[in-house]
Amino acid sequence: MAFITKIKWVVLSVVTLSVASIIIHLSFAKFWTVNIVQYGAMPGLPEDFASKLGRQVIKNKKLWGAIESLEALQPYANPRINYSVPKEQNNGFIFAKVFGGFAQIRSSICDLVAISRLLNATLVIPEIQESTRSRGISWKFKSFSYIYNEDQFIAYLKNDIIIAKTLPENLKEGRRRNEFPTFRPKSSTSPNYYIEEILPKLKKSKVIGLIISTGGCLQSILPPSLSEIQRLRCRVAFHALQFRPQIKMLGRQMVDKLRASGQPILVFHPGLLRDILAYHGCAELFQDVHTELIQHRRAQMIKGKIVKEELNVDSHLRRKKGLCPLMPEEVGILLRVMGYPSKTIVYLAGSETFGGQRVLIPFRAMFTNLVDRTSLCSEKDLSDLVGPETPLPLNVFRPPPVKSADELKEEWKRAGPRPRPLPPPPDRPIYQHEKEGWYAWITETPTEPDPSPMDLRMQAHRLLWDALDYIVSLEADAFFPGFNNDGSGWPDFSSLVMGHRLYETASSRTYRPDRKVLAELFNITRENMYHPKHNWTVLVQEHLNKSLGEEGLVRQSLLSKPSIVTSAKAATRVKSKDGRFVFGDEDECPKWMKNANEVGLGTEGVKLEEIGSPDYESNDFVEESESETDKNGGKTNTTLIWDQDEEMDPND
Repeated sequence: MAFITKIKWVVLSVVTLSVASIIIHLSFAKFWTVNIVQYGAMPGLPEDFASKLGRQVIKNKKLWGAIESLEALQPYANPRINYSVPKEQNNGFIFAKVFGGFAQIRSSICDLVAISRLLNATLVIPEIQESTRSRGISWKFKSFSYIYNEDQFIAYLKNDIIIAKTLPENLKEGRRRNEFPTFRPKSSTSPNYYIEEILPKLKKSKVIGLIISTGGCLQSILPPSLSEIQRLRCRVAFHALQFRPQIKMLGRQMVDKLRASGQPILVFHPGLLRDILAYHGCAELFQDVHTELIQHRRAQMIKGKIVKEELNVDSHLRRKKGLCPLMPEEVGILLRVMGYPSKTIVYLAGSETFGGQRVLIPFRAMFTNLVDRTSLCSEKDLSDLVGPETPLPLNVFRPPPVKSADELKEEWKRAGPRPRPLPPPPDRPIYQHEKEGWYAWITETPTEPDPSPMDLRMQAHRLLWDALDYIVSLEADAFFPGFNNDGSGWPDFSSLVMGHRLYETASSRTYRPDRKVLAELFNITRENMYHPKHNWTVLVQEHLNKSLGEEGLVRQSLLSKPSIVTSAKAATRVKSKDGRFVFGDEDECPKWMKNANEVGLGTEGVKLEEIGSPDYESNDFVEESESETDKNGGKTNTTLIWDQDEEMDPND
């Protein structure tokens, strides 16, 4: 009897503890409730956006302050010596068709101006094919003027080259009949090719055409003898290429809305574009259909001789070499380790993020104030920007004819190696929803179909969205790229922004991470990414802080330096009919560029930002402990490019 009584008391105690535990958990849940809201583009930024972000944050120097070692840099893109004004009597006209996205178009236009100066030719306003190929696009904005201001472009470059809006009437008919020679130069084409191959044909026919589809038509680093052409490129990129007024106005409004909160802004561009992933061979970083889509695009690039490698490569090895973009989850961890609080306003730039919102889920969990252009602009704002357009029929799904089981098996046997879709499980049909996306073709055919009219229009719209993001990126307090080409020659959005920020305000916080170093660091803590050890966080902070300053600039300069060495052979001196030099009479590159190879990455003397977490909000992402760096005053000795006290030659 006593034993039964003890059992009853034990059971009663367990039940009592269980009830108490439930009550305690419910009490905590009442106070710690988090509203989970499905992400969706807001029709417009609320008027009380600033109040919803919380109290105003004081700009912390460790996270938002200027880079002192770069403050002395002053942009100077004006011509130096022996630079004459162009004359009407030149070698002829150059007309061009430019294919590609925002970054490819911008790089190509800079190259076209440089080539026109090099050949002493008149440049006809380039045709942007992403807009001209779209059906029913607004009649207000066509081709070049769809993004850029034509009048500003012509007026600013009047002392560099002659620019015409169209070919003269007597030459238009010849172009329609394809009477003039047309060339398809590659992005890394040498200036000697234009002098030796194209210039004689230009003088003979008076008109040549260029078709540019590889994001440029001239090598990125020119020989020292062409320093004036290199400066001309800078003038085009940073002064002549101004967005049309409607884009500039809306971009300015977006910046003003972000500034209204009084908090600093960080812009993050993921760089997850299908073309970039295919070009660098990063397909295996994704899964299932996304891997197949990247491989299809890579196969197209190989066929078009844009890529000269094998179709199947080890993507994880490419990632270790720093050739693949950082994933948004990794960037979120890096920013939290640096000390950026979860309430930081992060603007997501880029009209395309391959993988969609799924790949952004971890980043959005770490930074709740993640916004994009749809958060800052209403539908009317964006509609007014594109202008009046002819309605297009929606892409209605049309199911393919039903095939028998034997036909499907036979097609699979003949399909050949990847890229091709994986077969469905046995006895499982391909469901309707698997065929209705923009990638529906991959379940039915190994050949990617031609873009539909709606696809072409969306490609044109992406140029506008990238232009808006470009404006915000230049104005941001900090910029972090998920990918930049590091001198590989394939233009990308982040590289353009980083160069422009360096030119406009060199001391602004622009991270230039070495993805190879970061890949090694992530491999160390891959199993414990969200709770890394303190030593790991110190290594990340040191690397990213160094990337902000001169060491980051030196690293990028050294990566592209071989292009100078291999192409800097003796230049041919070419004169025009009026006796002036059009090629080979420019002065040399600045001394610091020529001496960059002689600078080691271990010398001392540059002052960088202090390493550590911000003092206005505790960093709950990593454990707080005092490091040796903080004990020594938060200073780190790193690379020195040039002596800050040395007087700079105005001709350098």
